[in-house]
Amino acid sequence: MGRTMGQIETVKGAIEATALGRTLTHEHIFVDNPELSANYASVRWDRDHWIARAKATFLDLKSAGIDSLIDLTVMGLGRDIPLIQKVAEDLDFHIVVATGFYTYKDLPAYFKTHGPGLRIDVPDPLHDMFVTDLVDGIGETGVKAALIKIATDSHGFTPDVERVFRAAASAYKETGAPITTHSNAAMKGGLEQQEFLRNEGVNLSRVVIGHSGDSDDLDYLRCMLDAGSYLGFDRFGMDNYLSAEKRVNTVVALCNEGYANQLTLSHDAAVYSINTEPDVRAKMLPNWRFDYVPRSVLPELKQRGISDEQINLMMVENPRRVLIRAL
Repeated sequence: MGRTMGQIETVKGAIEATALGRTLTHEHIFVDNPELSANYASVRWDRDHWIARAKATFLDLKSAGIDSLIDLTVMGLGRDIPLIQKVAEDLDFHIVVATGFYTYKDLPAYFKTHGPGLRIDVPDPLHDMFVTDLVDGIGETGVKAALIKIATDSHGFTPDVERVFRAAASAYKETGAPITTHSNAAMKGGLEQQEFLRNEGVNLSRVVIGHSGDSDDLDYLRCMLDAGSYLGFDRFGMDNYLSAEKRVNTVVALCNEGYANQLTLSHDAAVYSINTEPDVRAKMLPNWRFDYVPRSVLPELKQRGISDEQINLMMVENPRRVLIRAL
């Protein structure tokens, strides 16, 4: 049975939006570079071991009061849906996955030859890839993506990044699927993302500007909020970018100004990442873990006067509103 309005796609199929519950909106389960891990023992990882670790992690997360997680591992980050399906087996926990392409600068060579006006002159395959993932399912898995993930960083809008954003915008217009981003807050990159997407015909209320919580510049954040987007305060535990105290201060300030209905909370963590292995993460950033928001951040917000209603907005209502398709 296909998704109907009011339902949200998960790894195990469509669920009623009301079943989503408390949700971490910007996470990763496994981040890989398949070419490296397939060819070099020095970076190979034991998938069965980490599948078991992921199951245990999410059982613990459920006990901490989290019901769902959005995995934003897309092409460019080693997306492997069959692995995620193995994690989701027998778990009373919802995992939502994405389509999109993660690059700060360049696309793979395939996209240099395939596309409008290129050597193989065809419609942009990125659009069809995104739409297929959203409508028909990813590969042979039958798992449908629920949203589109794209990125800009210090390189800004290179020609290839523009192409990804344009394909995301066209896929949004065809399917109604929301868009979520990786942005460089230090460069105020969210404003540039909003401008580009607005010019491509995207309703900014269907966009989450990711990593906005790396900034405590309230003027910058208010500008994006007033344009209509949700902001991801989604790197709690990454104290190398901004301290937990400053992140909490900023959430409190924005909630007190009435913006709780546009904020989401998460970590951008991973069970296993080939880029920063778990033992390295644990030593360098001990709070960068999936239970930091429910067990540390939410109690601190409540102590600072943030109401249960505001927390429910950030953890339940906003993720649900983001994920329900607009078409």
